[in-house]
Amino acid sequence: MSDLMVPEPVRHKAISLGVEGLKWLNSLGQLIRQMEKQWQLVVIGECLEGGSEAYVTRAKTADGLEVVLKLGMPEMSGNSDLKSEIQALSLADGHGYARLLKYDIERRALLLERLGAPLRDLPLSTSEQIRIICSTLQQSWTPVPQEVVFQSGANLAMGLADFIERLSQELGSPSSEKALKMVLSFTQSRAAAHQPECAVLVHGDAHNGNLLQSLDDASLEKPLFKFIDPDGIQGEPACDLGVLMRAWPDDLFSGDPAQLGRDRCDYISSLTGVRPRAIWEWGLIQCMSTGLFLMQVGNAHLGSQLLKIADACAEGAGC
Repeated sequence: MSDLMVPEPVRHKAISLGVEGLKWLNSLGQLIRQMEKQWQLVVIGECLEGGSEAYVTRAKTADGLEVVLKLGMPEMSGNSDLKSEIQALSLADGHGYARLLKYDIERRALLLERLGAPLRDLPLSTSEQIRIICSTLQQSWTPVPQEVVFQSGANLAMGLADFIERLSQELGSPSSEKALKMVLSFTQSRAAAHQPECAVLVHGDAHNGNLLQSLDDASLEKPLFKFIDPDGIQGEPACDLGVLMRAWPDDLFSGDPAQLGRDRCDYISSLTGVRPRAIWEWGLIQCMSTGLFLMQVGNAHLGSQLLKIADACAEGAGC
C-alpha cells in the first residue's frame, strides 16, 4: 500500500469508517491487481481526483480501450450506496450518464467509459453551465421500471427534514427561525407532491463537478456531457434542478440574493419546462441541508453563504 497514492479526501473518509475502512484502504493494492486480472486491465496513471468515497483510476483494456476503474468503499452508514449507482447507470445505458461496462458487486468495483474534463473546469459562464446541465438532465430523466427499487423523492425529502432539524440543533441554529420553518415546510410539500407513476431516474447531486465531457463527442462544435456518481433516486425532475439553486453562491451575492435566486429559478424553469415552485422549494432545501453539512465538516465560509441565501429568501417578497 506504501507505493499507492490515495487522495487525502478518500483516505480521510476511509479512516472515518473505522476498522472496515482501514482494511479496505490497506488492501487497495491487492484489489487493483485482482481487478486487473479479472477484467484483463492494466491500470495507468494515478488516482483521479474529485471524489471521496471511492478509489478511481484510469485503466486500459486488453484491446487498448481506455476506461475508468472505480473501487467503492465498504457500504456503511454515512457513505453512498454503490448498488443504487450501478442500477442507475445500468438503467441510463449511457444516455446522460457514463456508460457502465462491467461491475462486481462483491468487490464493489465498476468499470466505466472514460470521460473528459468536468464542466466546472471549462471557461463557461454560469448561465451556459446551467444550460448544459439542464440539457443533459433532460436526456437522463427516464422512467423507472417497477422492478427497479430506488429511494423515492418523498423519502429523500423527509430524510433531509430530519437531517436539517438535527444538525440545526447541534450547530446552535445558525440560520434564522423563519428560514428553518420555511425549508421544513418545503420538505413536507415536496414529499406530498411525489407521484410514483410520474417519477423518473434522478441523479441526486447534479452539479458541474459531476458532469464530464464525452470524449466520443469532443470534435463536435457543442460537445455532449455525461454525469458520473449518481445517487439513484426515483423522484420528480425538480429534485435534480434544486441542486443548481445552491451552486455558484457568489453569483447570488452580487445583488439581492432572493431576487437573483428567483431569476435563476425562472431561467431553469424556462430551459426545462419544470414548474418554478418545485425548483424553488427543492433549491432552498438544498441550500439549507448542504449549508449545515458544510458547517459541520468545517467549511464555515461556504456553509454560512448557503444558509444566508435561505435566510434572504425567507425574508424576500414572493418566497
